[in-house]
Amino acid sequence: MADAFDKEYEKQGRTMEQWHYDPAADFDRKEIERIESHLRKPGMLVFGMRTLAACVLRLWLRLYHRLAIVGRENLPKDRSFIMIANHASHLDTLCLLSALPLRKLHGAFPAAAKDYFCLSAPRALLAAIVVNALPFDRYFAPWQSLGVCAHLLEKPETVLIFFPEGTRSAEAEPGEFKTAVALLAAGRDNPVVPCHLAGTCAALPKGSRLPRPQAIRLTIGPPRVYAHVPATKDAARAISRELRTAVLLLRNNDPTNVVEEVGTNEIGDAPMFNDCEAV
Repeated sequence: MADAFDKEYEKQGRTMEQWHYDPAADFDRKEIERIESHLRKPGMLVFGMRTLAACVLRLWLRLYHRLAIVGRENLPKDRSFIMIANHASHLDTLCLLSALPLRKLHGAFPAAAKDYFCLSAPRALLAAIVVNALPFDRYFAPWQSLGVCAHLLEKPETVLIFFPEGTRSAEAEPGEFKTAVALLAAGRDNPVVPCHLAGTCAALPKGSRLPRPQAIRLTIGPPRVYAHVPATKDAARAISRELRTAVLLLRNNDPTNVVEEVGTNEIGDAPMFNDCEAV
């Protein structure tokens, strides 16, 4: 049947081009390598668009939402670190990024749920360009995503942004923290910076499309280091509970309360990273 078709095709003075299969350029690469290929230094166009977007968004947060940031001096200056916070709104990521200097913007990677932000190409592109979102697979390959995060923390000037609850919540108190951040922090000297966001749920609650002119406050607590803690499941659960407590204590808008009240705990004293300089 195929030979008859080819002969008839040749009688008409046409020849069929040989079919050739070209696999994707990253076909034989590991998943972690594919993800890391998107984390290289941005080109000038992306660099400019992201910087411009950050300036506009920071001005909007300052004027429309009266964003106030307390404890900015607690952000480490000379090493890679992890920022965590309670999660109630899509505004949370923008607020945390606004606490960072613009020069750190392109080394900051907010973990974004792959099953939500990567459902459509426009949404994924917008998240990648504007906030430098790092796709995180919450369900099918979380260990691969954690591997990428661990690799990024080995690079200087990296800031990972996590919401340990794993999803947005409208409750007054954050839900139980998942152990992803704890597993990244255990056994490493990368500080974890607990933060608390107030007002974002009222400004842009889950399911809402238009933000309201609600005042927002971001409180940044002292960093904590868990290099002395083994990366075990029990230790990770204990770290997660401690970090949740640290975030809750920041609701009083006094970062020093965290140092005083989160001291002796079930995993031993987590050293405060007290030699942080203002960013």
